Amino acid sequence: MTSARRGVFSVMVVLLCLSAGLAGQWPNWRGPHFDGSADERDLPQSWTDTENVLWTAPLPGPAASTPAIWDGKVFVSSPVKDGDDLVALCFDARTGRQLWSTTVARSDRNFPRNNLATASPTTDGRGVFFLYGSGDLAALDFDGNIVWSRNIETEYGNITCQFGYGASPMAFEGAVYIPVLRRERAWREPREGEPFDSFLLAVDGATGRTLWRHVRTSDAQDESLDSYATPIPFRNGDRTEIVLIGADYVTSHDPETGAELWRYGYATGRRDTRWRLIPSVVTGAGMVFGVQPRGGNDLFAIRADGADGVLSQDRIVWTFDRMTPDVPTPLFYQGRLYVLDGTRNGKVVTCLDPMTGRIKWHGRIGGGGPWRASLTAADGKLYCINEDSEAIVLAAGDEFKILHRFDMKDKPVQASIAIADGRLFLRTASKLTCVGK
Repeated sequence: MTSARRGVFSVMVVLLCLSAGLAGQWPNWRGPHFDGSADERDLPQSWTDTENVLWTAPLPGPAASTPAIWDGKVFVSSPVKDGDDLVALCFDARTGRQLWSTTVARSDRNFPRNNLATASPTTDGRGVFFLYGSGDLAALDFDGNIVWSRNIETEYGNITCQFGYGASPMAFEGAVYIPVLRRERAWREPREGEPFDSFLLAVDGATGRTLWRHVRTSDAQDESLDSYATPIPFRNGDRTEIVLIGADYVTSHDPETGAELWRYGYATGRRDTRWRLIPSVVTGAGMVFGVQPRGGNDLFAIRADGADGVLSQDRIVWTFDRMTPDVPTPLFYQGRLYVLDGTRNGKVVTCLDPMTGRIKWHGRIGGGGPWRASLTAADGKLYCINEDSEAIVLAAGDEFKILHRFDMKDKPVQASIAIADGRLFLRTASKLTCVGK
């Protein structure tokens, strides 16, 4: 075998091993590839109240957090309705039987249009990590025991954004990354420690020990300093980066030290004090895709290969200035970029060529309520659910086609649909539903 063929063979083996290791898993709210997609096959195209519904399980309260799934276990973060408990739950993915429920914290804090269980759990296959709007961060083993816990707010001051903390932690290669992008002045009590700084925190998944805390500087103002986005890993040439968006910038960080590698200012020429940011970045085709705040503004593609320091506009390959989201994070799937504008223009999904930004198609999906959840995809299908609990299935590819629409009759819903082990997991207001053939 020639050296070239040996190299190709080695790469194929590594890719096959990685695919096998990720099969059946949904370890964080954006899935095994951190882009909203999974490699699952033979997924249902449609379901009703009875058809293709394998089980339902009651939940103690509504929340925007998406389930995490690993080795046949479904992990869910939740408040308790009409109570102060913040709980971590685990269900058997095959049967829906609740395996355990652990109270992680208690808080009576309230936020407009939000609650304390907005952050989605994340797992590294050894432990599962839960973060709540109270600042409570805990690692649990797969039997529901608390391995370690700490309170980020107690340590670093008020973490709440105007509408409550909403970023999800991300477990990646032994560390858990937690973003806190916030105003210098708290929106509400407690105010001790003002002025506050914004930062990206990395903790050891096994012990909870701080690995590093990188203070993330910004000249954004007032509400524009608030971000609800999650950090996303990005393979950039021969190095891995952690990319975070918010406070008028996209920044890339060294996962070992937190040091900033590069940054791009997406508010160039515009200083808006209300540009809080909700959608996370998505990566694909060697690029980083970000969305300007509040919808109706530019979606942009950053060419980040060899990037260093402050990036100029020359690094922006293309922009798209129509039908962009306020809340949902874009989806990268099978070489296409899907963007959901869930509140305007008839509620539109657009399919873009990620290399050029050219529109392949766009179509109106309508629905009674806004679409706050993000698109997820596998098996040639796109899945989403709106705030009124209307679920929709679209065909992936170069043609807009609605395959199925169904009202789950359990609103409000903001959690994205998780996909694992040939099944869909839908978290609605009062229950968890497993859909499969």
